[in-house]
Amino acid sequence: MNRERHKKIFILLAICLITVFAEPDPLDELFYSRFSKNRDEDKCYDDNGRPQRCIPPFENAAFNVLMEATNTCGQDRQTEFCKQTGVQRKSCEICRYGDHLASFLTDYDNNDNATWWQSETMYEGIQYPNQVNLTLPLGKTFDITYVRVLFESPRPESWGIYKRKNENSPWEPYQFYSASCRDMYDLPDSKETVRGDDTRVLCTSIYSDISPLTKGAVAYSTLEGRPSAYNFESNTALQEWVQATDLRITLDKMNTFGDEVFGDDQVLKSYYYAIADVAVGARCACNGHAGECVNSTSVDGKTRRVCRCEHNTAGPDCNECMPFFNDAPWGRATTKDAHECKPCNCNGYSERCFLIKNYTKSLVMVDIVSIVELIVMVRIANVVGRTFISVLKIIIVLLVIAMKSVQEVYNVTAKESVNVNLV
Repeated sequence: MNRERHKKIFILLAICLITVFAEPDPLDELFYSRFSKNRDEDKCYDDNGRPQRCIPPFENAAFNVLMEATNTCGQDRQTEFCKQTGVQRKSCEICRYGDHLASFLTDYDNNDNATWWQSETMYEGIQYPNQVNLTLPLGKTFDITYVRVLFESPRPESWGIYKRKNENSPWEPYQFYSASCRDMYDLPDSKETVRGDDTRVLCTSIYSDISPLTKGAVAYSTLEGRPSAYNFESNTALQEWVQATDLRITLDKMNTFGDEVFGDDQVLKSYYYAIADVAVGARCACNGHAGECVNSTSVDGKTRRVCRCEHNTAGPDCNECMPFFNDAPWGRATTKDAHECKPCNCNGYSERCFLIKNYTKSLVMVDIVSIVELIVMVRIANVVGRTFISVLKIIIVLLVIAMKSVQEVYNVTAKESVNVNLV
């Protein structure tokens, strides 16, 4: 009796341990909710009013964002396709317009009403070197944690993930998957980089087998296999590596059983690309100066995501200081230093200022409004004539500027910052 009781207790304990220590499955929809906001990560000021690093909540940045596909079955004409079953006899269907649209890539994945995007088949010429591209415009810079792709067809033999930082920048390779990395992408088959070479593009063959024939998933983690990820806060190269405004999936070569060489129509129609879901785990990139991302309508009428900036910062990514808050250079917030932008000290003579570096690397505060006032005075003097009084006024102004500049430099040399107030 005791032995049976101990056995039950042991089984219960084992189940508890598995539940606690098991890795989160990216395929599980509950995966996103596990990134709960702890340490008040969305609060940019602590309970005492001191600035602290803050970040927006973790989300699926791809959800309901329309992806652009360069090829979709049924788009131009009805096409026949045959489901790959691994046996000679195949079940064939017709793909009509609207059956397998690109919008199904990022919609809610419901097992009771499964949807997926699908390309035309090998019979229509969809095979290497002809590729199919799927582009995801995120509309704003995001810090990408992972990209997960759930295939309805067999996973491709060769395909890649690309990114770009803005709509005008070139596409950069992010990750490749191939059974022949060297031949397809001129890269070694590798799952990790070495320290100091953390942003090297990798290619792996681990997900390139034709099995399973359906529901095969690939989850790409942007920092996995990169040793310096443990020092992410101080590694600017990796901080830029995870950022993207657009993502692209390039489907380069299908997996086959080799039977396509016989040219049988039904066999050729059984090879195509199909993806049930694309998810992008990410946070709005706000450089540690915002706790949320909101929708904002610009002057052109388009709605975009922007950071609700704190710490006296501004810009779509809180990537600059607000006007008149440039007493210290802008910096990305960290857990040790919030890098709050500080107000300028212009003694009430200006409403705007900015920082520039002089030749000795010290920071000089230049009063823009006062410079404009001086230029206006000079022009007025030229209009009324170079009279003695006008010239004398200009000389007096210049002397005052010189005296105040010398005084300010003397007072704040220890801070390596100078406030030059142009009266």
